[in-house]
Amino acid sequence: MKTLRPLLFFVSMLVIVGLACSFGANNTPPTQPVQPTQPPQPTAVPPTEPEPTVAAAPTEPPAPQAQQFFTEEFDVPLSNDWSILTVTGSDSADPDKVTVEAQDGKLVWNFDSEWVYYYLFYEAFSYEDVQVDVRADNRGRNNNNISLICRYDPDVGWYEFNIANNGLYDIYYAEVTSSGAIEYLRITNGGSNAIKQGKEVNEYSVSCKGDELSLTINGDEVNTITEKNYGLREGSVGVSVSSFNVLPILIEMDWIKISEP
Repeated sequence: MKTLRPLLFFVSMLVIVGLACSFGANNTPPTQPVQPTQPPQPTAVPPTEPEPTVAAAPTEPPAPQAQQFFTEEFDVPLSNDWSILTVTGSDSADPDKVTVEAQDGKLVWNFDSEWVYYYLFYEAFSYEDVQVDVRADNRGRNNNNISLICRYDPDVGWYEFNIANNGLYDIYYAEVTSSGAIEYLRITNGGSNAIKQGKEVNEYSVSCKGDELSLTINGDEVNTITEKNYGLREGSVGVSVSSFNVLPILIEMDWIKISEP
């Protein structure tokens, strides 16, 4: 019977060891939950210096476009569309002693020389039928001419309507001769009570339409003629003031209007 006790002891140990292994296999420790990760902290970006703004270089304002029909009120100096021509009636005449410039909304003609015929021609357009009006204030002596021009051609000539401050008027064909001189050929003349003499304001209007030339003074149609001898068909328009044998001559024009007749 003593020989069985070691065997029983050995079997018992095997049972105990087996139970221990079985217990260990079924009791593995639980997996630890994964801790949530923190979102990455935003990285501070150092501010950048703004790009310097380069100011645009100043540009010249666009030149005004020339107009065919308009009223010139002399708020600014005359444009380069106006050209100048001076004619003298005496060897002692000095065109350099004549100034014509826009001042305070008026075109001021100031003559300090006798026998100067000073012209301004608007050469931006050539007209067939056209009307020219002017409002003029005589501030000097009573012996001067204000003239309105149509169908001006610098190589041929023009039609010129002269209104004298003493109540008389003329219509001329001004011919450019082969030598470049101007020869004035009278077409017609007369007088009109519509002309305000002395230091007065007058409005003059002329039209060249077909072969008809018309002169209107302060709203009164003074004369209309048919002109076929010289037959000018088209050209530029213009305005002029003339001095004779007395000074000073001072004319202020409020406006010049170019329109369709």
